[in-house]
Amino acid sequence: MTTIKLHPRLDNGMQDYPEVAGFAGGTLMCFCESDKVTVKVGSQTLHNHACGCSQCWKPEDAKFSLVAVASRETVEVVSNEDKLAIVDETAAIQRHYCKDCGAHMYGRIENKDHAFYGLDFIHTELSAEKGWSAPKFAAFVSSVIETGTPVANMGNVRKELSNMGLPTYDTLSPELMDLIAAKAAELKGTLQV
Repeated sequence: MTTIKLHPRLDNGMQDYPEVAGFAGGTLMCFCESDKVTVKVGSQTLHNHACGCSQCWKPEDAKFSLVAVASRETVEVVSNEDKLAIVDETAAIQRHYCKDCGAHMYGRIENKDHAFYGLDFIHTELSAEKGWSAPKFAAFVSSVIETGTPVANMGNVRKELSNMGLPTYDTLSPELMDLIAAKAAELKGTLQV
């Protein structure tokens, strides 16, 4: 158990993440009582992480979101798509949310030159299925200051995340930062493989 509330699925020691080999995806559902927006994800997720940025959707009173990616081809809205809207059409990640309950169902990048084009961002906490990939790191940790965490508490926040086995970064993980830099080099014509 954590002493600082980070996210409901982290605060209990990540018991909700019994990652299963061969897991083939599941269904995400919004919080509406009826006529739920339903999104089918036909694959396991990658790069699951706790994100402290101010753009990601978080449960009430959570400092971090939990967000992972899946191949765009595996993410499909299967019911009540008419209830979806985009949070900010100018943002790189087009976050599709339910207009009635506010849950962010998936985020999609439409810019084909973006390093993460082809990956959709999802919140597996919206799924009842167990077996999704577990969080592996914490990103944009210092950004929780922007959403109200006192600077004096940041050492404790990083300590809690580290105690859970989540390395903390103020950007993305080194693997994802390499992917971003490789895409930039490819666009400039300087990529060395």
